[in-house]
Amino acid sequence: MKPTATLTLLAPLAGWSAPLDEVPDEVFAARLPGDGVAIDPTEGTLHAPCDAEVVLLPASRHAVTLRAAAGCEILLHVGIDTVGLGGERFEAHVSQGARVRAGEPLLSFDLDFLAQRVRSVLTPIIVTSESGWAIRGRTVDRAVALGERLMELALQDALPDDSSRGNAASAAAAARRLTVSFEHGIHARPAALLAASLRSLAADVRLIARGREANARSTVALMGLGVRHGEEVEIRASGPDAHNALNALTGIFNAHASASPAASPRRVPPVALAPAAAEIATTQLAESPAAHAAMTCGVLRGVAASPGLVVGRARQLQRPEVRVREAGAGAAAEHAALDRARSAVRARLERAALATPANDATGTAREIAAAHLELLDDPELIAAARAAIDAGRSAGAAWRAAVHDSADTLRALDDARLRERVDDLLDLETQVLLALAGEAVGPEAALPEQAIVIARELLPSQLISLDGARLAGIAMAAGGPTSHAAILAAAMGIPALVALGAQVLAVPDGTEVILDAAGGVLEVAPGEARLMAARARLAASAVQRAALASAAQRECRTADGVRIEVLANIGSVAEAQAAVRNGAEGCGLLRTEFLFLDRLTPPSEVEQTAQYQKIADALGKLPLTIRTLDAGGDKPIAYLPMPREENPALGLRGIRTSLAWPQLLRTQLRAVLGVRGPALCRVLLPMITDLEEIEAVRRVLEEVRDELGRSESIALGVMIETPAAALLAERLAAVADFLSIGTNDLTQYTLAMDRGNARLAARLDALHPAVLRLIARAAEGARAHARHAAVCGGLASEPIAAPLLVGLGVNELSVVPAVIPQLKARIGSVSLSDCRALAEEALKLPTAAAVRALAAALPAAVEVPA
Repeated sequence: MKPTATLTLLAPLAGWSAPLDEVPDEVFAARLPGDGVAIDPTEGTLHAPCDAEVVLLPASRHAVTLRAAAGCEILLHVGIDTVGLGGERFEAHVSQGARVRAGEPLLSFDLDFLAQRVRSVLTPIIVTSESGWAIRGRTVDRAVALGERLMELALQDALPDDSSRGNAASAAAAARRLTVSFEHGIHARPAALLAASLRSLAADVRLIARGREANARSTVALMGLGVRHGEEVEIRASGPDAHNALNALTGIFNAHASASPAASPRRVPPVALAPAAAEIATTQLAESPAAHAAMTCGVLRGVAASPGLVVGRARQLQRPEVRVREAGAGAAAEHAALDRARSAVRARLERAALATPANDATGTAREIAAAHLELLDDPELIAAARAAIDAGRSAGAAWRAAVHDSADTLRALDDARLRERVDDLLDLETQVLLALAGEAVGPEAALPEQAIVIARELLPSQLISLDGARLAGIAMAAGGPTSHAAILAAAMGIPALVALGAQVLAVPDGTEVILDAAGGVLEVAPGEARLMAARARLAASAVQRAALASAAQRECRTADGVRIEVLANIGSVAEAQAAVRNGAEGCGLLRTEFLFLDRLTPPSEVEQTAQYQKIADALGKLPLTIRTLDAGGDKPIAYLPMPREENPALGLRGIRTSLAWPQLLRTQLRAVLGVRGPALCRVLLPMITDLEEIEAVRRVLEEVRDELGRSESIALGVMIETPAAALLAERLAAVADFLSIGTNDLTQYTLAMDRGNARLAARLDALHPAVLRLIARAAEGARAHARHAAVCGGLASEPIAAPLLVGLGVNELSVVPAVIPQLKARIGSVSLSDCRALAEEALKLPTAAAVRALAAALPAAVEVPA
């Protein structure tokens, strides 16, 4: 037998060496990652404790994982809760994958800065439990110098020789079964997110479902499995980072747990369609003489992809046809050409991922560009293209063949949503082929005024490149309402129809058409009478919208002059700008989750402050209410080790999450206090159920104010989202500065109906008398202490409910920006006495349906357009 393998670790820092039991973190103290020691540092540079390879260096630079001889993995974690700093005052001296020698600097940090901002600077030096090494001796409970012997390690269960023991790194393997929680299964965007999470990890990862397996690093391969929401999959990982890979993928899955098709609103409202419209369209697309005959008049039926009515002139748009030569000019030259083309497309997509079209307030274009970036670097696509190049084909022919093979895989699936992702592949094919040919990406189509663009299937890249000032509508022969082009059209507010059939491709350019997405029809050359009628409808709507928009710029008051504030719920700079245009009197709810979700590390204080500042600048002098992170429940985040819960809606969510990870809360409050300018900032706390939670946050807020030297006070409000909070509203209002009622969760918890249960969706109505009684109780509690009572949930955005809420005692509504003009008009059409009488009567009714009927019958002092 060979002697047991040993390894000496040197102190990577000078300071006091202590046992892990003294680390104020239950994960390290319980030795869940592995065993080791902790050093209370007296200097700010972390050094390598032995010769090793850097296998993991997160973007936050607060920790580094090394792999030494025989697969020994060492985690060096600077301080506790330092991940929340997002890399602030950390500097890396090495990169991931680098080889380092014992004593070589790994990273530096500002020790004084950390001491003021994190729970502890104790730095655990951990020998990970998976690597098979045990600690045979350690130096603790005394001062250690940099480079002094710290730990002696021995390889556990040493075997007779290396060949029988095998490579410890390659032997590491793990598996896990998970339920797919993505709303529409593993389609393009979740597949891209899963693949991206593995980018820096050394592991072979396979996802097994439906008796097939896919490379988890390949977006296309993952999509090709056709896995749907609710199905179970198995993840198998092997290699040095097998466990890290499983944890990364589990984090992504858990971040979308509890999501269901009913949990998220449809982007486009359902439309009553002619029977089998999609089937008719598919039949019409078959080649036939009739399909090529110029269509001069008639009505085509399709499927609504984006609502709206528009009159304009037809403009046919073809996909760019790029010819490619079949034979290559040598493998080296063709590989280089493909790399250059992909680099050019990557640069354009990266620019698109950072930008947002002026009329895309949701950022959908940015999301699609990000998904295309993942496809561009898909390992299966690239491997197939390179194999074809090596076989003698040109770069263009090889790329086209690889894309078409993947597209054929998706076309064979029985999931319509995944079949529609074929468009994304073909879009990317075109972009790369154009780059290979040295041509600009996207069409150079000259659109007429009020253009109705007609295409077989419009590519997202084509749509983004069109002149938005001239584009009035979209009519596609094929496609579906959930294709990326359709989703993008809806996000940009462009009326669109899909599945119209091949006849629409025969409509001559310049033909006048009426696109009525609400009715699901495209009228071709409809005649002067129909055109006049449609234009009259549009003109009347425009006049109404203009009148409402103009009135919306004034303060909102009831018909008898009572002031009711109407603010906006927002989640981005674009939404803030839209809210101001629509007459918002401020922001009643900034959803900060957009900064925390779909990422592997939390946002830094600097990043948060920058984003809040942009939104505050967009609002000008208007108030800005920033809700602290509302994580947990249907919004878990990947980088927090949140436990799997039987019922997440009743678990660690809202303010409970922030108090469980206080450094996240502290960093966010520092970021809020960093906002400068005329805007009045307020802080809003989600899912409050008792006074202790408010007092705990206020203590942290006061500490942060002192740290920053801020003397001015900041209002601290609480959300009323549970029956407990509503019943305690008077006591909560005594310690909070304002109350904001979240009717979505309040309704869920009051009626004991899951917001994600499709079978209960029709009964989950916030106008239920029980919910209204709790709203009245909350408003009464606010009045008792002269506090504002706001409603920021979905009920506030229903114009029919506005008079009722005012009658219940609510004096502030925070709503989606688009309904502000109509909402202000509705409130201005009724008196306070009418509102109170309506509320009194509503509280006597037995059902939500009865309340809705009563509210709809309320006469208005002035006519309010629907």
